[in-house]
Amino acid sequence: MSRTSQLKVAVQMDPIERINIAGDTTFALLLEAKARGHQLFYYTPERLSMTGGTVTAAMQSLDVRDIAGDHFTLGDSERRALADVDVVLLRQDPPFDMAYITSTHLLERVHPKTLVVNDPTSVRNAPEKLFVTEFPQLMPPTLITRDKAEIEAFRAEHGEVVMKPLHGHGGAAVFRIAQPDANFGSLFDLFSTTFREQWVVQKFLPAVSRGDKRIILVDGEALGAVNRVPADNDIRSNMVRGGAAAATDLTEREREICTTIGPSLKARGLVLVGIDVIDGYLTEINVTSPTGIRAIKRLGGPDLAVSVWNAVTTRLG
Repeated sequence: MSRTSQLKVAVQMDPIERINIAGDTTFALLLEAKARGHQLFYYTPERLSMTGGTVTAAMQSLDVRDIAGDHFTLGDSERRALADVDVVLLRQDPPFDMAYITSTHLLERVHPKTLVVNDPTSVRNAPEKLFVTEFPQLMPPTLITRDKAEIEAFRAEHGEVVMKPLHGHGGAAVFRIAQPDANFGSLFDLFSTTFREQWVVQKFLPAVSRGDKRIILVDGEALGAVNRVPADNDIRSNMVRGGAAAATDLTEREREICTTIGPSLKARGLVLVGIDVIDGYLTEINVTSPTGIRAIKRLGGPDLAVSVWNAVTTRLG
């Protein structure tokens, strides 16, 4: 039997009982793994340990089914060495805090003998709102700072801006700041006391009202997309914030963006990536736990869980 005939697959994720299976990409990956006959194991990040250089986790065998309210069955907990499984899916959601960073350090002790998807070193070194700045020619004007004078100078040059935490996720704490805006001082104080790291300040793109496109790249190749349209009276297009998903195709500019960043993603071992594009501008490269696969399939696009597992199989050899 070849290594890829039947795999032992462990998933490091948030509590499985809390996920919304209709839109959860991790669940789509697990369904495809089951369809291929792979053996599934589940654990949450706090169950990860290391002793004597051996990385282990208190895992439970996992069965999944596409039935809302009855989507999983877990076996008894048993501590296993991660070196004894073939693949670990690193799929916990941000915040990208020290707990997340610590888990990447532990996982890189077993990778690539045990293939971790995405590569834990690259996940740690490519936080979404910083990694994207390696491609400034593709981005809207962007400032990374927590300096009030810098933000005020940026606003004076670019007018309306969006301000958001550097390591936030899911559209949390994303604010549109007008020029002028009497709320700016209070928002600055709020950010100063809430977020210790620098923040992202970006020129506001009015075309976000027509959608923020999530494009999925698998091993550096753009394979599908969904356009997320913000709800009325909201600039955030994230589907968890009420954004509506619509079928879409890629423009020539969007294909140029994907062609530009694709080789770097593949070289870094970032098998599954979701990028965000507004009006032809790249705003984020999501590598921690990107979503969108189920929405793309539901809207008539390809089943990208199949593509991800094909890529994993190729990497295993």
